[in-house]
Amino acid sequence: MRKHLAKLTMACALATSAVFAATQAAEAKYKVYLSMSYIGNDWQAEAANMVKAMAASKSLRDKITLDVQVAGPNAQRQIQQINAMVQAGAKAIVVYPISPTALNQAVKNACDKGVLIFAYDSIITEPCAYNTTIDQDAAGAQPAEWLAKQLGGKGNIVVITGVPGTSVDTARTKAAKEVFAKYPGIKIIAEGNGMWSQAVARSELSKIVATHPWTEIDGLWMQAGCYTAESMQDEAGIADKDKKPCAGEGSNGHRIQMLKSAEGIEGAGGTYRPMGYPSISYASPPYSGALALKNAVAKLEGKEVPKLTTLPLPLYTNDQIKLCKEGTWKEMADGCNVFQPAIISNPGWFASIYSKDTPEVGLPAALVGQPEE
Repeated sequence: MRKHLAKLTMACALATSAVFAATQAAEAKYKVYLSMSYIGNDWQAEAANMVKAMAASKSLRDKITLDVQVAGPNAQRQIQQINAMVQAGAKAIVVYPISPTALNQAVKNACDKGVLIFAYDSIITEPCAYNTTIDQDAAGAQPAEWLAKQLGGKGNIVVITGVPGTSVDTARTKAAKEVFAKYPGIKIIAEGNGMWSQAVARSELSKIVATHPWTEIDGLWMQAGCYTAESMQDEAGIADKDKKPCAGEGSNGHRIQMLKSAEGIEGAGGTYRPMGYPSISYASPPYSGALALKNAVAKLEGKEVPKLTTLPLPLYTNDQIKLCKEGTWKEMADGCNVFQPAIISNPGWFASIYSKDTPEVGLPAALVGQPEE
């Protein structure tokens, strides 16, 4: 009986010790939050996957816990969530801000309490915040310049913008319109708000085409939706040689359409096919959130991190599109920038996922939130 009690006591002690050790280990991790605003498009889902994959990577999984919250396109809701995260003991908050200025007071309050704020893609103007983004002015202006020259400096164009209120949409649209203003022969005949979504872009473009038929449109500048625009022209019976040039996003479907040859393509069908669609493709890389998280942890560990990280702008014309046949890290490092339809079935999925600064995340990260192992 005594021996049994002794064994039972020892077992309980070991179990208690294990629970205590696990609790200590969990408490030793940095508590990090991901605050997302509008999520109704492929880019946001992909970026969130890459943040989650970074958190689960070998380099970070023993250092942090990650809690993801979504505010939607509501600045007040995002402010409330950030305040609650601070109260819950956040050490860092990685955020996609719905506005560059609306969150500033909440961000400053967080910084004053020692919480790091790292924004990605869309910026926060509060000086204590860290920002990871591309040159959004160039992302708007350079495709606009390409389109104006493609049209010989004259023609009717349609403009489809992004999520209103974000620094991304504001900067790109302003820069593009400044370029078009330099060409007296270029006329913007219609605008729509595409929310960076292929589905919303289709809806907006359908409304526009109802009053401005394709015969009146010479070109398109779209923050997202070039894939959809080409598909709609197919549905309207417009021959490939007569398709309207599109300056737009880096979706996989769009880049497949830009390919001039079907050689090596597997799984292409319908409008998701190579046909040399005259386009220029740019992207905000979806890995920006993952890099912001990585830098936030580095800063928590006392390392130097720049307040502004400006990522390279992926910008490709038809001749620069290169097929990724397997989607391996080596292929991406060698410069491929569009994936086999057999690998990526969603044409709205964004293809610019490679960065030498984020070897922890690749194709599995962007697809399902799994890190490189």
